[in-house]
Amino acid sequence: MTTQPFSASSSAFEALAPDDPGEVGGYRLRARLGAGGMGRVYLAYTPGGRPVALKVVRPELAEDAEFRHRFAQEVASARRIHGLYTAQVVDAGVDAASPWLATTFVPGPSLQQVVRRHGPLPERTVLPLLAGIAEALQAIHAAGVVHRDLKPGNVLVAADGPRVIDFGIARAADASPLTGTGLLIGSPGYMAPEQALGQPATAATDVFALGALIAYIGSGAPPFGDGPEPTTLYRAVHEEPDLSRLPYGLHELVRYCLAKNPGDRPGTGWLIEAVRHHPATGGELRFSDGWLPPGVSGELHRHTDLPTAPAPPVTVLDRVPAPPAPAPPIPVPPPTGGPLPAADAGSRPPHAGAPAPPS
Repeated sequence: MTTQPFSASSSAFEALAPDDPGEVGGYRLRARLGAGGMGRVYLAYTPGGRPVALKVVRPELAEDAEFRHRFAQEVASARRIHGLYTAQVVDAGVDAASPWLATTFVPGPSLQQVVRRHGPLPERTVLPLLAGIAEALQAIHAAGVVHRDLKPGNVLVAADGPRVIDFGIARAADASPLTGTGLLIGSPGYMAPEQALGQPATAATDVFALGALIAYIGSGAPPFGDGPEPTTLYRAVHEEPDLSRLPYGLHELVRYCLAKNPGDRPGTGWLIEAVRHHPATGGELRFSDGWLPPGVSGELHRHTDLPTAPAPPVTVLDRVPAPPAPAPPIPVPPPTGGPLPAADAGSRPPHAGAPAPPS
C-alpha cells in the first residue's frame, strides 16, 4: 500500500510503520492514533470513506483462548451502549487472527494529551467535563458494564464535549496469565482501593476513577502522586488525596468521589446535578463557545484535518467502467382481438369525454 506522507509536527496522526497492516477487516488503515496495554489503535476508513478508530489486539493476548472468550463477551456488551458521550462500537472481529474493534472516530485529543501540552484546565472547563463523563458512565453502567480503566487517556475531547472510550474492554484480559506478568488491568493513580486490593469492580469503582481524573485535569497532578506503582496504590488505599493544587471550588466534589468506602461515593446522577447547581455553572450545562481554553480549541483543528484515505491500487488496465449492456426486450404476444383482462382494463385511464362510471 502506498500512502502520502504527512508531517508529525503539523498533524495529530503518526504515519504507519512498515510492520503495520494496510487493511483490517475490510477497513483501510491510514495512520496510528496510539498504543496501550491491549494493542495498537489506528485511524482507518470504511469502504465508503468514513473514518473510524480501529484497535488491534496484541499478538500475545490473541493467542489466549480465555481472553478471546471474554473479549467477545465484552464487545457484545459494549455494542449495547449508546451514550452521547461515548464512542460507539461500530464493528468488531472477535474471531480474527488478531481480534479488533472499531469505534466511531472522535476528532480530538485525549485529556492526558491536553493537560501535558496546555497544563491544568480551568474550573469552567472541568465542571462540564465532569458532568459529561458522569453521563457517559450512566450509559455504560445502564448496559451492565463497568469501565474499570477510566483515566485521562481514555477520555477524548471534542468541540461538543468529552467522549469516553475503551469502556469494559479491559475486563477481557482479567483471566489472561499476562495479568500476572506485566499487564496491569487498570491504571495506578486512578484505581479505587477495592480494585487495588483485587476485589470486584462496581459502578462506584468508576466514580472513584472519575474523581481522580478530575483532580488530575484540574491540578496537573494525580491525587495520589505519580511515583512507583506500589506506592501509588498504597496511597489510594490508605492515605488521603493531595488536592493542594486543585481549585477550591472542585474540592468537595472530588473528595466525595474519592471516598475509600464504595458505599460512600455519590452516584453519577447526583454528580450531574451537583455540577448543574455549582456556582460556576449558573444552573446550566452547555458546551457553548468558550468552554475550552483557546489553546485547546486551536489544537482540535489538528485532529479534524484527517489524512486522506488511501486510494485503491491502480494498474494500466484500470479505466472508467463501461455502462452495463441494456437488458433484452421482453417479448410481447400479438393481440388476439379479445377483451382485455379486467385488471388491465381497470388500469387504463378513461378516454376524454367518457361518461363517469355508474355509482
